[in-house]
Amino acid sequence: MDAISQFPVGHSTNLVGLPTGLLASAAFNDYPQPLHIAGVRETNPALFRMLEDATCRDEGAEAFEKYMMAVFGIQPAAPGRPLVPHRFRSSYRLLLQGWGFDANGPQGAVLKGWVESRFGLMPTFHKEALGHYPSAAWMAYVEEKMNGRYHNNSIHLQLDLLYEFGQWMMEHYWLPGRQHLTLYRGVNDLEEHQIIERVSKREAIVRQNNLVSFSESREVADQFGDTILEVQVPRVKVLFFHGLLPGAFLSGEGEHLVLGGDYRVRMTYF
Repeated sequence: MDAISQFPVGHSTNLVGLPTGLLASAAFNDYPQPLHIAGVRETNPALFRMLEDATCRDEGAEAFEKYMMAVFGIQPAAPGRPLVPHRFRSSYRLLLQGWGFDANGPQGAVLKGWVESRFGLMPTFHKEALGHYPSAAWMAYVEEKMNGRYHNNSIHLQLDLLYEFGQWMMEHYWLPGRQHLTLYRGVNDLEEHQIIERVSKREAIVRQNNLVSFSESREVADQFGDTILEVQVPRVKVLFFHGLLPGAFLSGEGEHLVLGGDYRVRMTYF
């Protein structure tokens, strides 16, 4: 615990108006506060007017895709249609697809870099444990997160809108009145994770990567490790989840992309 506590959890600044240390804490997860990326809703009022006019989930998703088409030229999902209409035009869809293949690839690095920029949370792992900065592992991560192939077409603004859209949809359609959802993650060796505190044999506070995948299904999580971590994730820490938009994004495992930090986990062993 002492060695882990020396690693910084995040940057001193972010774009959500809360201290990063608080945002990263297990206490925040227990008692979450509203989160909004500064200026996104104010500078994109047309999108949220369109969402207010929607009468169901599908119409909300359609409104978002139409807005992203108008602003960034991103075609709505359709069978047989490529994710990116022009190979030099990056999109949030390309990043989500890349994450689904390999969270430690360049698309994953760009997503983790966006979390750093907006929420102040630093990654703990990318291909290998990152540890203290600077290091060879950190330099490799920084090189990938700045990859010019994925940094055109205002990619960070696209992700800002994706987050705010997802929050709006959860509040109105997916999780109305709820602040948390129960998610699961399978691991093979918990000792490889940054354990902040062992509460009991079956409970601990574990530091997660700044962007991490969880599943809504315990049975699916069981396929990825013999220790199942059960967590209560605040709605405001969910970036994306399967079903939010049309298309096969993270759908195979009931996957949720979640902002990291220190989480209380309940462990089940098989």
